[in-house]
Amino acid sequence: MCGRFVLLTDLSIITESFDIQEVACYYEPANNIFPGQQIAAVIHEDKNRLVNFRWGLIPSWAKDPSIGNKMFNARAETISEKPSFKNAFKKRRCLIIADAFYEWKTDGKKKIPIQICLKSKEPFGFAGLFEHWTSPEGQLINSCTIITTEPNELIKPIHDRMPIILPKDRESLWLNPEIQEPVLLLSLLKSYSSEEMELSFP
Repeated sequence: MCGRFVLLTDLSIITESFDIQEVACYYEPANNIFPGQQIAAVIHEDKNRLVNFRWGLIPSWAKDPSIGNKMFNARAETISEKPSFKNAFKKRRCLIIADAFYEWKTDGKKKIPIQICLKSKEPFGFAGLFEHWTSPEGQLINSCTIITTEPNELIKPIHDRMPIILPKDRESLWLNPEIQEPVLLLSLLKSYSSEEMELSFP
């Protein structure tokens, strides 16, 4: 599961790190990003573009946008089959930019927040999906979800799921909308190496 994350990196570093040719959004760093907010994501439409999505995917066929409140995560094991995600999985994939994310460890009646980031402290991209939803009144909402999988050895003592962080050498494949082979795409969705990550207590 991923329900909170951090993005404080300067925009110039993000554009360089993710080879972004067009910034088509308002970018505001934040240290407590949660579902329902507008977040920064990379999509590929002839070039890499940085855009805003509402976090919480609303399927194009949904009657009510409130469904997005429950769809801020998608399980990698079922995204190629579930009606809510399978079309986006084929054609509308994105990278959701972050510096770190939070999980909570239970200690008796307490829940202790733990911040998880890369040892390099560099920004990274969560594997995500996005959709376009139009209300009966014509309002357009662009929304997204973060894909999760089984935890690596670092996360396992804390939570039974973790968001998928794509290594740099997989990002362009994931973003390319012309690649629609499910087996290839699913092969990209692996737990990130625990040896390259670290925990801290904010």
